Amino acid sequence: MVDVNADAPIEVTGEVPKHYPMGFAEFVVVIAAIMALNPLAMDMMLPALPNIASSFHIDAANRLQMVLSSFMIGFGVGQFLIGPLSDSFGRRPVLLGGMVLYAIASVLAIAAPSFEMLLLARALEGLGTSATRVIATSIVRDCYAGRRMASVVSLAMMVFIAVPVVAPSFGQAVMLMVHWRGIFAVLMAYGIVALLWSLFRLPETLPASERKAFAIPQVLDAYRQTLTNRQTLGYALAAGGVQGALFGFVFCSQQVFTGIYQLGPYFPLAFAAIAVGVAVAGFLNARLVGRIGMRVMSHSALVGFVVVAAIMYVAAKLQILPLPLFMALAALMMFSFGLMIANFTALAMEPQGHIAGTASSLYGSITTLLGIGIGAVIGQDYNGTLVPFATGFLLCTLATLAVVAITEKGRLFRPHHHPIA
Repeated sequence: MVDVNADAPIEVTGEVPKHYPMGFAEFVVVIAAIMALNPLAMDMMLPALPNIASSFHIDAANRLQMVLSSFMIGFGVGQFLIGPLSDSFGRRPVLLGGMVLYAIASVLAIAAPSFEMLLLARALEGLGTSATRVIATSIVRDCYAGRRMASVVSLAMMVFIAVPVVAPSFGQAVMLMVHWRGIFAVLMAYGIVALLWSLFRLPETLPASERKAFAIPQVLDAYRQTLTNRQTLGYALAAGGVQGALFGFVFCSQQVFTGIYQLGPYFPLAFAAIAVGVAVAGFLNARLVGRIGMRVMSHSALVGFVVVAAIMYVAAKLQILPLPLFMALAALMMFSFGLMIANFTALAMEPQGHIAGTASSLYGSITTLLGIGIGAVIGQDYNGTLVPFATGFLLCTLATLAVVAITEKGRLFRPHHHPIA
C-alpha cells in the first residue's frame, strides 16, 4: 500500500492547491457556508409554524409538520443522482444549479398562495440543498486527503452543527420584524450570496480527465455494490433509525415546547440548549475517535441512546416528565446522536472507496428518507402528550441496536482489521 502524505493536498502544482485562487481559510469558510444552507432552511421555520397555520387556516396542528418533512423529502430524493452527476459533469455546474434552484424555490415560497404551493416550494428547496450538501463534501475530498481533509471537514462541520442551534432563534428574530414570509426572503438572500461567492471564487475541483461518463448501467451497478455490502447497508439502516428518532423530535418539538410546556416565544432558546449536545458530541468525537475507534465510540453511544429512550418512555408513561428532566434527556439524546452519526457514516463508507461519490449519494438518500419516514410517523402520532414520541424513540433505538448487532455479527465494541463484506 502506498503511504499518503496525510498533511498535504491530494494534488498540487508547486504550492498551489486545487481550490486556487482561494486560500485555505476562505475555502473552509465557503464550504461551511454552502453546507449551512440545508440546516438553516430546515430549522429557521420552526418558530413560524403557528403563523403559517394562521395564514392558511390549518386546523390540524400535526399537518404543519409537512413544512419540515417536505423539505427533507426533497433533500433525500435529490441525493440519489447528485453524486453521479457531479462525477460526470464536474462539481461547479451541479453545485451552482442546486443553489439556483434553491433561490427560485425561496421566491416561490415567498409568493405561495396556498399551503400546497408552500409545500412544493419547500420540497424544491430541499432538492436544491441536496446538491450543496453532497458537492461540498466531494469538493473537500477532491482537494485534500488524510489529516488535512479531516481538519477541513471538522472546521466546516462546526458551522454545520452550530446552525441548528441558532437557526430557530434567528427565525424568531426575523418574525419580530416582518411577516413569516420574511424568513424565506432571508433564506433567498443567503442563498444568493453563497451562489455568487461560489460562482466568482470557487473553481472546478474535478479535472476533466478524472470524470466518469454518466451511464445508467454503471450507476445501477454502483448502487448494487453499495446495497449488497453488509457493513454499508447495515450502518445505513442504523443511521436511518437514529435519524428517525431525531426527526420525530424535531417535527413535534414546536408543539411539545409551546403546547405541553407553555414556553411560547422562548421555545427557540430551549431548542438551542438541547441542540448544544450535538455540538459537544462532535467536538469530543473529533478529539477521541482516533484513540478509541469508531466502533467503540458509536456502539457505546448507541447503548446510551437506548438507556435514555427507556428512561424517557417510563417517565412519559408515568406522567412524571417535567421540563428540566425532559430537556436533560433530550440533550443526552442529541449528544448520543452526535457521537453515532459521524461514525456510522464513516463505517458505512469504509468499504466504498472505489465508488465513493455514488455510494455517498445513495447512503445519504437511504438514511434521510428512512429517517423522514420514521420521523413523520412519530410526529403525526403526537396527541398532546409525550407518550407517542417516547414510544417511537424507544422502538427506533431498539431496532437500531438490533441492526448494528446483526451487521457486526454480535461483535460490538470490537474494531476490525478489514471492513465487513
